[in-house]
Amino acid sequence: MWSRVALHPLQRLSVSHLNLSPTKTLQKKMSTLQRVYVTRQIPPDGLKILRESGQVQFELWNSDDVPVPRNELLQKVKGVDGLLCVLTEKIDAELLDAAGPNLKVLSTMSVGFDHLNLEELKKRGIRVGYTPEVLTDAVAELTVALLLATSRRLIEAAHEAKTGGWGTWRTLWLCGYELANSTVGIFGLGRIGVAIAERLAPFKVKRFIYTDVAPRPDLASQINAEFVSMDELAKQSDFLAVCCALTPETKEICNKDLFSKMKKTSIFINTSRGGVVNQEDLYEALCSGQIAAAGLDVTVPEPLPTSHPLFTLKNCVILPHIASASYTTRNAMSSLAANNLLLGLRGEPMIKELHL
Repeated sequence: MWSRVALHPLQRLSVSHLNLSPTKTLQKKMSTLQRVYVTRQIPPDGLKILRESGQVQFELWNSDDVPVPRNELLQKVKGVDGLLCVLTEKIDAELLDAAGPNLKVLSTMSVGFDHLNLEELKKRGIRVGYTPEVLTDAVAELTVALLLATSRRLIEAAHEAKTGGWGTWRTLWLCGYELANSTVGIFGLGRIGVAIAERLAPFKVKRFIYTDVAPRPDLASQINAEFVSMDELAKQSDFLAVCCALTPETKEICNKDLFSKMKKTSIFINTSRGGVVNQEDLYEALCSGQIAAAGLDVTVPEPLPTSHPLFTLKNCVILPHIASASYTTRNAMSSLAANNLLLGLRGEPMIKELHL
């Protein structure tokens, strides 16, 4: 797993300092540097790598609060050799046409790549770097936190304490569901799914089950998890954590059919992609008591409008896509994205490359 510490040698490999002495020499060297556009004010570790590399000249959209406007992006990418983006940017044929034939490398600061048109990138011979693994710990921690907050009704309880709802002690007020002696189901068993299970095991979980496109015995053996069908995952899970990628096959796979098979005491957690859930079906399942509660870190769209019906439910906890939001992880992601970009521009193997 790549951590900040593990990336430091890679950072040093990517850094070669410019000789800044004569102004004319510097100007000449600047004119030969490869051009890069960065679509967001990424965390400082990644920007430092680009700045000190002596390999590229880069321009960036200098904001972390507002994505670069589409028209601005289409202008800024013209003639660039490399592009470093985040998941808010749609990389499609229109953008690639605007960039032109110089664009050879795209590096996304994300583990997901549903914002990229992979067919167009493959057709144009553009190499793609991404940032898996560095966010495994952060996403697993957040998933456990969201699961506990949802199952033990922490958000609701904090609201009651703050707004005067805390009265006399009551026998069943704000009761939730325990992990002890439970069955935890994982939909999509990758590194994040394993990391979630490893963190939940000390809570005395009785059994881990999972489903995926095929059994994954190597990963499953690490957490003593049993492969089951999707139907059995729904029927047996007391807690169901969704960790799969968003693909045409998984789009809205968590729908009325799935929820109807789940226990009325089940807790549904999604920290993967909002598109794997049919939100209207989830709303109905929560309203009708078909399932007990849901915790979501991802939605469609993002941000979810404050008027959305899911926000009206006490048994639905919604977070603003913060699973990887730790200082350590976001800096590691930006470092990996920067190193992927520089290595790709040199024609060398990236640390993490999508092989199209």
